[in-house]
Amino acid sequence: MNSPKPDSPVIQGWCPGALRPMVSGDGMVVRLRPHGSRLTQVQVRGIAALARRHGNGLIDLSARANVQLRGITESGHQALIDGLRALDLIDNSVRAEASRNIIVSPFWTKGDGSQIIAASLSDALAAPDAPNLPGKFGFSIDPATPSVLQQASADIRIERHAGGWLVRADSFSSGAVVQTPPEAVHAALDLARWFVGSGGVENGRGRMARLWQDASQDLRESRLPLQFRHGHADEQTALLPRPGAFAQGQLVAFEFGQMQADTFAALAEFGAMRVTPWRMVLLESAIELPDLPGLITHADDPLLRVIACTGAPGCLQAHAETRPLARALAPHLTQTLHVSGCAKGCANPGASLTLTATPQGFALNAHGTAAGPYQRHGLSAAKLIATPSLLTEIS
Repeated sequence: MNSPKPDSPVIQGWCPGALRPMVSGDGMVVRLRPHGSRLTQVQVRGIAALARRHGNGLIDLSARANVQLRGITESGHQALIDGLRALDLIDNSVRAEASRNIIVSPFWTKGDGSQIIAASLSDALAAPDAPNLPGKFGFSIDPATPSVLQQASADIRIERHAGGWLVRADSFSSGAVVQTPPEAVHAALDLARWFVGSGGVENGRGRMARLWQDASQDLRESRLPLQFRHGHADEQTALLPRPGAFAQGQLVAFEFGQMQADTFAALAEFGAMRVTPWRMVLLESAIELPDLPGLITHADDPLLRVIACTGAPGCLQAHAETRPLARALAPHLTQTLHVSGCAKGCANPGASLTLTATPQGFALNAHGTAAGPYQRHGLSAAKLIATPSLLTEIS
């Protein structure tokens, strides 16, 4: 007999990895962090084969530009690790793996410094003298103008700025202006050490945006080291990229960021893959959008307006199924809807129109996170599907 799920979900405080997987309702979740957010064709084919052999064949794309294999069995985990190590996808230790939370924009070009920064930062974070950062702390590297990673989960942002780079803390507009990739890595590490030394692990609860979050912007930035007050991020609103053709290749999406291993393997025929934080991948050598089952290739597809976690029964903490409801509501939406199986909101930590499953039914937050506050409670999936206007009556 299953134990009842608590009203308050258990927050692990760390993300699953390959060496440190997380147990879910359908087996272990193994998360891969592609170096430079890029996979070669050989790696894509190898991951697909291992997902079929040691898991249930489902592959997820995460909001941190990672690839997750689902349904991994305990008995098959070591063989999976051996296979991934042969593909150069395994770090030397759990600590090195956990620290390498780095998102690289898929719109980098050869020679722009992005991959150099990513590789050097990875090495520095694995070094013995690296700052002891919390499990969810991460970095983003964005050479695009305007920036496309503003909404991606990152605590230190390295962005193109005036021919060089701006290194800034998440939620702070000012930062350090540097010219070269080594200087950018050095500045990012300085900022990470400042975060730890300023009590960010305790006061910020492990995330940069929560550090002194109630203080004014001027007061917050006055506490930054002097080198991080020289430059300012451009005031710009970056639009979320949609499926289609780009100079770097073809961008394709997937329903809820999930696909079968056979689909993942088929994508290798279109070139190396750049993994994005939007649950999409960019296929470097594709001239046209591939015609494969399960791909979203149209920018106006309603499914791009919904975000939903695994939900029940795949997640042990979920109070209800999420994806059937999200799929049914998608055609009625004019804004992004997040359907979460519990108050953790793993699929979308940011604010949006949100439905959160609770023991008493779904709760509605018109513009906020899965944790609330909620404006309506006790909504059933059937009632929401029958009356989708409930979502907009108070939004």
